[in-house]
Amino acid sequence: MMNGNPSTASLPILSFSEAVSLLKSSKPTDIQWLKTTADRMRKQQVGDTVTYVVNRNINFTNICEQHCGFCAFRRDLGEKDSFWLSLQQILEKAEEAVKNGATEICLQGGLNPHAKIQGSTLRYYTCLVREIKQAFPQLHLHAFSPQEIQFIARQDSLSYDHVILSLQEAGVASLPGTAAEILDDTIRKIICPEKINTQTWMEIVSCAHRYGLYTTSTILSGHVEKPEHQVLHLQRIRYLQELAIEKDYPGRITEFIILPFVGEKAPASLKKRVGRLQPDLQATLKLTAVARILLGDIIVNHQPSWVKLGIDGAKEALDWGCNDFGGTLMEEHITTMAGAKGGTCLSVSQIQQAIASKNRPYAQRDTLYNLITSPAKGDI
Repeated sequence: MMNGNPSTASLPILSFSEAVSLLKSSKPTDIQWLKTTADRMRKQQVGDTVTYVVNRNINFTNICEQHCGFCAFRRDLGEKDSFWLSLQQILEKAEEAVKNGATEICLQGGLNPHAKIQGSTLRYYTCLVREIKQAFPQLHLHAFSPQEIQFIARQDSLSYDHVILSLQEAGVASLPGTAAEILDDTIRKIICPEKINTQTWMEIVSCAHRYGLYTTSTILSGHVEKPEHQVLHLQRIRYLQELAIEKDYPGRITEFIILPFVGEKAPASLKKRVGRLQPDLQATLKLTAVARILLGDIIVNHQPSWVKLGIDGAKEALDWGCNDFGGTLMEEHITTMAGAKGGTCLSVSQIQQAIASKNRPYAQRDTLYNLITSPAKGDI
Protein backbone atom coordinates (compact mmCIF):
# COMPACT_ATOMS: atom_id res chain seq x y z
CA MET A 1 0.00 0.00 0.00
CA MET A 2 1.27 3.47 -0.95
CA ASN A 3 4.48 2.25 -2.55
CA GLY A 4 7.80 3.65 -1.48
CA ASN A 5 10.09 4.12 1.46
CA PRO A 6 9.23 7.42 3.19
CA SER A 7 12.73 7.78 4.65
CA THR A 8 14.41 10.82 3.08
CA ALA A 9 16.79 11.98 5.79
CA SER A 10 19.54 12.89 3.31
CA LEU A 11 17.27 14.84 0.98
CA PRO A 12 16.82 18.63 0.95
CA ILE A 13 13.92 20.29 2.74
CA LEU A 14 12.84 23.71 1.58
CA SER A 15 11.82 26.47 3.96
CA PHE A 16 8.63 28.43 3.25
CA SER A 17 10.58 31.39 1.85
CA GLU A 18 12.86 29.16 -0.25
CA ALA A 19 9.89 27.34 -1.78
CA VAL A 20 8.16 30.64 -2.59
CA SER A 21 11.35 32.06 -4.09
CA LEU A 22 11.81 29.03 -6.33
CA LEU A 23 8.20 29.17 -7.53
CA LYS A 24 8.69 32.83 -8.45
CA SER A 25 12.08 32.33 -10.07
CA SER A 26 12.59 32.28 -13.82
CA LYS A 27 16.32 31.59 -13.58
CA PRO A 28 17.25 28.52 -15.66
CA THR A 29 19.54 27.29 -12.87
CA ASP A 30 16.70 27.39 -10.31
CA ILE A 31 14.28 25.68 -12.66
CA GLN A 32 16.79 22.96 -13.50
CA TRP A 33 17.52 22.46 -9.79
CA LEU A 34 13.82 21.97 -9.08
CA LYS A 35 13.41 19.45 -11.88
CA THR A 36 16.56 17.48 -11.03
CA THR A 37 15.94 17.45 -7.28
CA ALA A 38 12.28 16.44 -7.55
CA ASP A 39 13.09 13.69 -10.03
CA ARG A 40 15.86 12.37 -7.79
CA MET A 41 13.61 12.40 -4.75
CA ARG A 42 10.88 10.61 -6.68
CA LYS A 43 13.33 7.91 -7.68
CA GLN A 44 14.55 7.47 -4.09
CA GLN A 45 11.07 7.48 -2.58
CA VAL A 46 9.11 5.32 -5.03
CA GLY A 47 11.46 4.11 -7.75
CA ASP A 48 10.97 4.35 -11.50
CA THR A 49 7.67 2.50 -11.96
CA VAL A 50 4.77 4.70 -13.03
CA THR A 51 1.41 3.44 -11.84
CA TYR A 52 -2.13 3.94 -13.13
CA VAL A 53 -5.62 2.89 -12.11
CA VAL A 54 -8.46 1.59 -14.28
CA ASN A 55 -11.40 3.62 -13.08
CA ARG A 56 -14.52 5.45 -14.15
CA ASN A 57 -15.69 8.89 -13.13
CA ILE A 58 -19.42 9.17 -12.60
CA ASN A 59 -20.52 12.78 -12.15
CA PHE A 60 -24.10 11.96 -11.25
CA THR A 61 -25.50 15.51 -11.38
CA ASN A 62 -24.40 19.02 -12.27
CA ILE A 63 -27.33 20.62 -10.47
CA CYS A 64 -25.73 22.65 -7.69
CA GLU A 65 -26.79 25.21 -5.12
CA GLN A 66 -23.43 27.02 -5.26
CA HIS A 67 -21.92 29.47 -7.76
CA CYS A 68 -18.14 29.06 -7.63
CA GLY A 69 -16.25 31.65 -9.63
CA PHE A 70 -14.24 29.09 -11.61
CA CYS A 71 -16.98 26.55 -12.34
CA ALA A 72 -18.46 25.97 -15.78
CA PHE A 73 -20.01 22.66 -14.68
CA ARG A 74 -22.87 23.66 -12.38
CA ARG A 75 -26.44 24.29 -13.51
CA ASP A 76 -29.77 25.03 -11.87
CA LEU A 77 -32.57 22.49 -11.94
CA GLY A 78 -34.32 22.70 -15.31
CA GLU A 79 -31.59 24.84 -16.88
CA LYS A 80 -30.30 23.93 -20.33
CA ASP A 81 -27.54 21.28 -20.15
CA SER A 82 -28.43 20.36 -16.57
CA PHE A 83 -28.45 16.64 -15.79
CA TRP A 84 -29.26 14.30 -12.92
CA LEU A 85 -28.62 10.64 -13.58
CA SER A 86 -31.12 8.08 -12.39
CA LEU A 87 -29.98 5.17 -10.26
CA GLN A 88 -30.44 2.90 -13.28
CA GLN A 89 -28.19 5.12 -15.42
CA ILE A 90 -25.52 5.10 -12.69
CA LEU A 91 -25.67 1.31 -12.44
CA GLU A 92 -25.40 0.98 -16.22
CA LYS A 93 -22.27 3.15 -16.19
CA ALA A 94 -20.82 1.06 -13.36
CA GLU A 95 -21.58 -2.13 -15.28
CA GLU A 96 -19.84 -0.78 -18.37
CA ALA A 97 -16.86 0.19 -16.24
CA VAL A 98 -16.58 -3.33 -14.80
CA LYS A 99 -16.73 -4.81 -18.30
CA ASN A 100 -13.79 -2.56 -19.20
CA GLY A 101 -11.72 -3.75 -16.26
CA ALA A 102 -12.37 -0.95 -13.76
CA THR A 103 -11.45 -1.54 -10.14
CA GLU A 104 -12.71 1.87 -8.97
CA ILE A 105 -15.69 4.14 -9.38
CA CYS A 106 -15.13 7.79 -8.52
CA LEU A 107 -18.55 9.20 -7.65
CA GLN A 108 -19.00 12.97 -7.28
CA GLY A 109 -21.60 15.52 -8.22
CA GLY A 110 -23.01 18.97 -7.70
CA LEU A 111 -24.69 19.94 -4.45
CA ASN A 112 -28.22 19.16 -5.55
CA PRO A 113 -30.69 20.26 -2.86
CA HIS A 114 -33.43 18.21 -4.55
CA ALA A 115 -31.51 14.94 -4.14
CA LYS A 116 -33.38 13.41 -1.22
CA ILE A 117 -35.17 10.20 -0.33
CA GLN A 118 -38.03 10.61 2.12
CA GLY A 119 -36.75 14.08 2.91
CA SER A 120 -33.21 12.92 3.72
CA THR A 121 -30.10 13.82 1.73
CA LEU A 122 -28.01 11.20 3.53
CA ARG A 123 -30.54 8.52 2.61
CA TYR A 124 -30.17 9.46 -1.07
CA TYR A 125 -26.37 9.26 -0.96
CA THR A 126 -26.25 5.99 1.00
CA CYS A 127 -28.81 4.52 -1.41
CA LEU A 128 -26.52 5.28 -4.37
CA VAL A 129 -23.58 3.64 -2.62
CA ARG A 130 -25.47 0.55 -1.44
CA GLU A 131 -26.99 -0.10 -4.84
CA ILE A 132 -23.62 0.12 -6.59
CA LYS A 133 -21.92 -2.09 -4.00
CA GLN A 134 -24.73 -4.63 -4.06
CA ALA A 135 -24.49 -4.93 -7.83
CA PHE A 136 -20.68 -4.74 -8.02
CA PRO A 137 -19.15 -5.65 -4.64
CA GLN A 138 -15.66 -5.85 -6.16
CA LEU A 139 -15.58 -2.13 -6.97
CA HIS A 140 -13.76 0.34 -4.73
CA LEU A 141 -16.04 3.32 -4.25
CA HIS A 142 -14.00 6.52 -4.12
CA ALA A 143 -16.79 8.92 -3.41
CA PHE A 144 -17.86 12.35 -2.18
CA SER A 145 -15.56 15.26 -1.48
CA PRO A 146 -15.36 17.06 1.88
CA GLN A 147 -17.70 19.65 0.36
CA GLU A 148 -20.28 16.96 -0.32
CA ILE A 149 -19.88 15.57 3.21
CA GLN A 150 -20.55 19.04 4.64
CA PHE A 151 -23.54 19.46 2.31
CA ILE A 152 -25.13 16.19 3.47
CA ALA A 153 -24.50 17.06 7.12
CA ARG A 154 -25.94 20.56 6.70
CA GLN A 155 -29.01 19.39 4.78
CA ASP A 156 -29.92 16.78 7.41
CA SER A 157 -28.54 18.59 10.51
CA LEU A 158 -26.06 15.80 11.21
CA SER A 159 -22.47 15.68 12.43
CA TYR A 160 -19.63 15.01 10.01
CA ASP A 161 -18.83 11.88 12.02
CA HIS A 162 -22.34 10.53 11.51
CA VAL A 163 -22.29 11.21 7.77
CA ILE A 164 -18.85 9.68 7.25
CA LEU A 165 -19.63 6.58 9.31
CA SER A 166 -22.95 6.12 7.48
CA LEU A 167 -21.33 6.38 4.06
CA GLN A 168 -18.52 4.06 5.15
CA GLU A 169 -21.06 1.49 6.38
CA ALA A 170 -22.88 1.76 3.05
CA GLY A 171 -19.70 0.99 1.12
CA VAL A 172 -17.63 4.15 0.56
CA ALA A 173 -13.99 3.09 0.82
CA SER A 174 -12.13 6.41 0.29
CA LEU A 175 -12.81 10.10 -0.22
CA PRO A 176 -11.53 12.30 -3.07
CA GLY A 177 -9.69 15.31 -1.67
CA THR A 178 -11.30 17.70 -4.10
CA ALA A 179 -12.96 21.03 -3.18
CA ALA A 180 -9.65 21.93 -1.53
CA GLU A 181 -9.00 24.58 -4.21
CA ILE A 182 -6.54 26.75 -2.22
CA LEU A 183 -6.52 26.19 1.53
CA ASP A 184 -6.44 29.87 2.35
CA ASP A 185 -9.66 31.70 3.11
CA THR A 186 -8.59 34.98 1.51
CA ILE A 187 -8.44 33.18 -1.84
CA ARG A 188 -11.52 31.05 -1.19
CA LYS A 189 -13.57 34.21 -0.60
CA ILE A 190 -12.67 35.31 -4.14
CA ILE A 191 -13.09 32.09 -6.14
CA CYS A 192 -15.57 30.04 -4.07
CA PRO A 193 -17.14 32.15 -1.30
CA GLU A 194 -20.05 29.72 -0.85
CA LYS A 195 -17.81 26.71 -0.33
CA ILE A 196 -16.60 25.36 2.99
CA ASN A 197 -13.70 27.20 4.56
CA THR A 198 -10.19 25.86 5.06
CA GLN A 199 -10.78 24.68 8.61
CA THR A 200 -13.89 22.70 7.66
CA TRP A 201 -12.18 21.01 4.72
CA MET A 202 -9.28 19.97 6.94
CA GLU A 203 -11.60 18.85 9.74
CA ILE A 204 -13.56 16.55 7.44
CA VAL A 205 -10.44 15.02 5.90
CA SER A 206 -8.98 14.37 9.34
CA CYS A 207 -12.30 12.89 10.49
CA ALA A 208 -12.24 10.49 7.54
CA HIS A 209 -8.69 9.42 8.47
CA ARG A 210 -9.78 8.84 12.06
CA TYR A 211 -12.43 6.36 10.92
CA GLY A 212 -10.11 4.52 8.57
CA LEU A 213 -11.01 6.12 5.26
CA TYR A 214 -8.14 7.01 2.96
CA THR A 215 -8.31 10.30 1.07
CA THR A 216 -6.51 11.98 -1.77
CA SER A 217 -5.31 15.59 -1.72
CA THR A 218 -5.45 18.24 -4.44
CA ILE A 219 -4.69 21.87 -5.20
CA LEU A 220 -6.41 24.11 -7.75
CA SER A 221 -3.55 26.26 -9.01
CA GLY A 222 -2.89 29.00 -11.53
CA HIS A 223 -5.75 31.44 -10.98
CA VAL A 224 -5.64 34.36 -8.51
CA GLU A 225 -3.43 32.76 -5.87
CA LYS A 226 0.24 33.58 -5.39
CA PRO A 227 3.17 31.24 -4.66
CA GLU A 228 2.81 32.09 -0.96
CA HIS A 229 -0.71 30.64 -1.00
CA GLN A 230 0.46 27.55 -2.86
CA VAL A 231 3.19 26.80 -0.32
CA LEU A 232 0.81 27.42 2.59
CA HIS A 233 -1.59 24.96 0.97
CA LEU A 234 1.17 22.35 0.74
CA GLN A 235 2.05 22.91 4.38
CA ARG A 236 -1.56 22.35 5.41
CA ILE A 237 -1.78 19.14 3.38
CA ARG A 238 1.43 18.00 5.05
CA TYR A 239 0.00 18.84 8.48
CA LEU A 240 -3.00 16.56 7.86
CA GLN A 241 -0.74 13.64 6.96
CA GLU A 242 1.57 14.31 9.91
CA LEU A 243 -1.47 14.40 12.21
CA ALA A 244 -2.76 11.07 10.88
CA ILE A 245 0.67 9.53 11.43
CA GLU A 246 1.11 11.05 14.90
CA LYS A 247 -2.35 9.95 16.05
CA ASP A 248 -1.96 6.58 14.31
CA TYR A 249 -5.23 7.04 12.46
CA PRO A 250 -6.05 4.06 10.24
CA GLY A 251 -6.66 6.40 7.27
CA ARG A 252 -4.04 8.43 5.37
CA ILE A 253 -3.62 10.65 2.31
CA THR A 254 -2.71 8.35 -0.58
CA GLU A 255 -1.69 10.89 -3.23
CA PHE A 256 -1.27 14.53 -4.17
CA ILE A 257 -2.66 15.93 -7.43
CA ILE A 258 -2.21 19.38 -8.98
CA LEU A 259 -5.30 20.59 -10.84
CA PRO A 260 -4.26 23.63 -12.89
CA PHE A 261 -7.01 26.14 -13.61
CA VAL A 262 -8.78 25.91 -16.97
CA GLY A 263 -10.48 29.19 -17.76
CA GLU A 264 -11.77 28.85 -21.30
CA LYS A 265 -15.41 28.55 -20.25
CA ALA A 266 -15.11 29.93 -16.73
CA PRO A 267 -17.28 32.89 -15.68
CA ALA A 268 -16.13 36.04 -17.46
CA SER A 269 -15.04 37.93 -14.34
CA LEU A 270 -12.54 35.29 -13.24
CA LYS A 271 -11.43 34.56 -16.79
CA LYS A 272 -10.55 38.23 -17.27
CA ARG A 273 -8.75 38.37 -13.93
CA VAL A 274 -6.63 35.30 -14.69
CA GLY A 275 -5.93 36.34 -18.28
CA ARG A 276 -5.24 32.80 -19.49
CA LEU A 277 -7.57 30.17 -20.94
CA GLN A 278 -5.43 27.06 -20.54
CA PRO A 279 -2.94 25.96 -17.83
CA ASP A 280 0.55 27.42 -17.65
CA LEU A 281 2.58 24.23 -18.08
CA GLN A 282 5.88 25.67 -16.83
CA ALA A 283 4.30 27.03 -13.64
CA THR A 284 2.52 23.72 -13.08
CA LEU A 285 5.75 21.77 -13.48
CA LYS A 286 7.56 24.00 -11.00
CA LEU A 287 4.76 23.50 -8.48
CA THR A 288 4.89 19.76 -9.19
CA ALA A 289 8.57 19.74 -8.24
CA VAL A 290 8.07 21.84 -5.11
CA ALA A 291 5.22 19.55 -4.02
CA ARG A 292 7.46 16.48 -4.37
CA ILE A 293 10.20 18.17 -2.34
CA LEU A 294 7.86 19.37 0.42
CA LEU A 295 5.52 16.36 0.63
CA GLY A 296 7.29 13.38 -0.89
CA ASP A 297 8.66 11.93 2.33
CA ILE A 298 5.18 11.36 3.76
CA ILE A 299 2.90 11.54 0.70
CA VAL A 300 4.91 9.52 -1.76
CA ASN A 301 2.49 9.31 -4.68
CA HIS A 302 2.17 12.36 -6.95
CA GLN A 303 -0.05 12.54 -10.01
CA PRO A 304 -0.54 15.06 -12.83
CA SER A 305 -3.92 15.78 -14.40
CA TRP A 306 -3.82 14.57 -17.99
CA VAL A 307 -7.33 15.96 -18.45
CA LYS A 308 -6.06 19.49 -17.75
CA LEU A 309 -2.48 19.28 -19.05
CA GLY A 310 -3.08 16.93 -21.95
CA ILE A 311 -1.19 13.68 -22.35
CA ASP A 312 2.05 15.42 -23.38
CA GLY A 313 1.95 17.73 -20.34
CA ALA A 314 1.26 14.80 -18.05
CA LYS A 315 4.20 12.91 -19.57
CA GLU A 316 6.43 15.91 -18.92
CA ALA A 317 5.33 15.94 -15.27
CA LEU A 318 6.85 12.46 -14.89
CA ASP A 319 10.25 14.20 -15.09
CA TRP A 320 9.31 16.69 -12.36
CA GLY A 321 8.41 14.39 -9.48
CA CYS A 322 5.30 12.46 -10.52
CA ASN A 323 5.17 8.68 -10.24
CA ASP A 324 1.53 8.02 -11.16
CA PHE A 325 -0.40 8.76 -14.34
CA GLY A 326 -3.87 8.75 -12.83
CA GLY A 327 -6.86 6.85 -14.13
CA THR A 328 -8.58 5.93 -17.36
CA LEU A 329 -11.63 7.93 -16.12
CA MET A 330 -13.76 6.66 -19.06
CA GLU A 331 -15.69 9.93 -18.88
CA GLU A 332 -15.06 13.33 -17.33
CA HIS A 333 -17.39 16.29 -17.31
CA ILE A 334 -16.30 18.90 -14.75
CA THR A 335 -13.01 19.92 -16.37
CA THR A 336 -14.16 19.22 -19.91
CA MET A 337 -17.11 21.60 -19.50
CA ALA A 338 -14.57 24.23 -18.38
CA GLY A 339 -12.82 23.93 -21.76
CA ALA A 340 -9.99 21.49 -21.03
CA LYS A 341 -8.32 19.95 -24.08
CA GLY A 342 -7.01 16.73 -22.54
CA GLY A 343 -10.06 14.64 -23.36
CA THR A 344 -12.41 12.58 -21.23
CA CYS A 345 -10.98 9.07 -21.47
CA LEU A 346 -7.70 7.23 -21.95
CA SER A 347 -7.41 3.54 -22.69
CA VAL A 348 -5.03 1.35 -20.74
CA SER A 349 -2.87 0.98 -23.84
CA GLN A 350 -2.69 4.77 -24.29
CA ILE A 351 -1.53 5.19 -20.70
CA GLN A 352 1.00 2.39 -21.02
CA GLN A 353 2.34 3.84 -24.27
CA ALA A 354 2.67 7.29 -22.70
CA ILE A 355 4.65 5.89 -19.78
CA ALA A 356 6.78 3.67 -22.00
CA SER A 357 7.69 6.71 -24.13
CA LYS A 358 9.46 8.08 -21.03
CA ASN A 359 11.46 4.86 -20.78
CA ARG A 360 9.80 4.05 -17.46
CA PRO A 361 8.11 0.79 -16.46
CA TYR A 362 4.36 0.83 -15.83
CA ALA A 363 2.07 -1.11 -13.49
CA GLN A 364 -1.64 -1.15 -12.80
CA ARG A 365 -2.59 -0.33 -9.21
CA ASP A 366 -5.73 -0.16 -7.14
CA THR A 367 -7.05 2.97 -5.45
CA LEU A 368 -4.81 2.51 -2.40
CA TYR A 369 -1.68 1.92 -4.50
CA ASN A 370 -1.48 -1.82 -4.11
CA LEU A 371 -0.01 -3.17 -7.36
CA ILE A 372 -2.33 -5.32 -9.47
CA THR A 373 0.22 -6.10 -12.17
CA SER A 374 3.97 -6.42 -12.01
CA PRO A 375 6.01 -3.54 -13.45
CA ALA A 376 6.58 -3.94 -17.18
CA LYS A 377 8.22 -2.03 -19.99
CA GLY A 378 6.22 -1.77 -23.18
CA ASP A 379 7.10 -1.16 -26.79
CA ILE A 380 7.10 2.52 -27.73
